[in-house]
Amino acid sequence: MAALSTNGEKTVSEGGAEFSRVTELGGREATLLENGTLRVMIDDQGGMIPELSAARGKSRVNAHWLPWFRSNSGRPFGAAEARFWKAGLLYDIAGNFPCAPSFGPGGRDGGVDIPVHGWTANRLWRFAAGGTDRESGAAFAVSRMESPEGGMPLSFKKTDAVMPGENVHYASLEITNRGKIDLEICCGWHNTLGAPFLQPGCRISAAAGRWSTPPKGGEFDDTTRLALDAEFASLAEAPLAGGGTADLSRVPGPTGYTDFACGVIPEKAPLGWSALVNPALGLAYVCFFPGKAAAAQDDIVLRFNDLWMQYGGRHFTPWAPHEGGTDLAYCLGTENALAAFAYGLDYSREKKEILGAPAVTVIPAGKKRTLRYGTLFAPYGDKILDGGITAVEGGGGILACGGKNGTVRFGADGEFRVLKRLEGHPGA
Repeated sequence: MAALSTNGEKTVSEGGAEFSRVTELGGREATLLENGTLRVMIDDQGGMIPELSAARGKSRVNAHWLPWFRSNSGRPFGAAEARFWKAGLLYDIAGNFPCAPSFGPGGRDGGVDIPVHGWTANRLWRFAAGGTDRESGAAFAVSRMESPEGGMPLSFKKTDAVMPGENVHYASLEITNRGKIDLEICCGWHNTLGAPFLQPGCRISAAAGRWSTPPKGGEFDDTTRLALDAEFASLAEAPLAGGGTADLSRVPGPTGYTDFACGVIPEKAPLGWSALVNPALGLAYVCFFPGKAAAAQDDIVLRFNDLWMQYGGRHFTPWAPHEGGTDLAYCLGTENALAAFAYGLDYSREKKEILGAPAVTVIPAGKKRTLRYGTLFAPYGDKILDGGITAVEGGGGILACGGKNGTVRFGADGEFRVLKRLEGHPGA
């Protein structure tokens, strides 16, 4: 392994993958990884990824959501900002980000204060090292974070990577329990898509074969058009609160609702996945991660596909410019989690499982567990995936995505072999 940088100097591999450090809008320090066809920008603040873009002719298309209300003032979040944004997460939120040790609302759990979606989505990651790898040609970066609470002594290490010739952002989240007692957590990866990639007519697909809406008592009570606490077998037939069904697999324009649905990934699946296809642009966005059938003992296995359909149902700040105003946010979360809906750690611990699958995982005392994740964003051509993706399989350096009109094979490491090796770099 070569060309390691701890001070942020740009490095380029023989395969053409590049690592560099940049300062983006709002004065946010960030890591930039790119390979000519894919570019990913990862903020130190909350690990937010405002850009995951694919080359398209002389231009680029960004898949990720950039909220109209994201602050770019450069000022820290404080009491004055809280009056409009309400939560620090919403002050900086964008695109994709890791959530641990909670997935959902913040609160005080077991004497420990945990913010919305956990410390990994809210606190500043410390850039440790980055560069390029001689053997694989990958560009990568390593960042670290410590829990601010002694009652939950967790250490987090994040490795981000881009390989030459692949339109995939690879990431791992290593969680170490420095304490003397086992700790129960929940976690997830919060992929959020927006314009110009997200458009009416896009198609949503996922590995889950059984779905549910959350029970009453959460943030969707007053925003959803769906029947709460209802199970259904297909995204195409989700029950509505007023009767009838809706096809959630087809992205509409703004509807005036904000909905949530959780699907359980089959236990026998070697690979978990979720996807959004834009037929107008011929681009596919696919999240993939180890399934339970292929997981090692030290893997954190995401058991649920979570769809957050933010189509205009929040008439309060910061989604609206004033209380009772028009919700101006249009985005879609193709999230994947190990949690009970998006109701937080306390609720997940109480329920233990939903839809027959665990909603929490244990980080044993003195041990570590790792969550590995891939996000592919690539053109597919020939209209093969226009109707959505029905199956995803990984192996042999290929991610095979099947649709109604055939299969598209993308270059991707569904076994995360290179990522695992990069995690062990001695300088990181």
